[in-house]
Amino acid sequence: MSISQRDIDQLQRAAVASLHEHWKFYLIEGIILVALGAAAVVAPQVATVAVTILLGWVFLISGIIGLFTTFWMRRVPGFWWSLLSAVLAIIVGVMLGVWPLQGAISLTFVLIAFFFVEGVASIMFALEHKRDLPGAWGWMFASGLVDLILGGVIVAGLPGAAEWAIGLLVAINMVFGGVALVAMALQARRIEPGVATAI
Repeated sequence: MSISQRDIDQLQRAAVASLHEHWKFYLIEGIILVALGAAAVVAPQVATVAVTILLGWVFLISGIIGLFTTFWMRRVPGFWWSLLSAVLAIIVGVMLGVWPLQGAISLTFVLIAFFFVEGVASIMFALEHKRDLPGAWGWMFASGLVDLILGGVIVAGLPGAAEWAIGLLVAINMVFGGVALVAMALQARRIEPGVATAI
């Protein structure tokens, strides 16, 4: 089944209309990201520990939920693999919560992957919406480039920079991402509703 140009045009119209309709949410999200990023720039070590502990809680909660669902569906094939996965998530969650600075080194590798993937995704988003958001796509493109650069900086600073790098780099990412969202929201606000559905 192939996608026609008409289908692509309809998707683009829907995306532009959605951007215009929800521009306030993007603006609020962008302002919050800038504020949180600025706070993390001031205290990068605290931000590193906070990110590590937060991820520890995410692993712990997902592991506990996985444990319950595994035992609930214990007759389903793959029970032992599911059990192993849930127990591993709980162990990782506890370790990140109890020893956040040691966990920061491991999380650094996860953060590297995150920055590279988000950077590519932001650049692709910017290029796809270059026509729809002429005044804002450059900010999103720049945000993607910054993500790629930050990923490279982390790789270059390993392992010594892991203690503060996660907090500082997440902070910079949040500030640039927030600025990009604010710029996109302000541009999307200017789109006329009639034009958005007729593009």
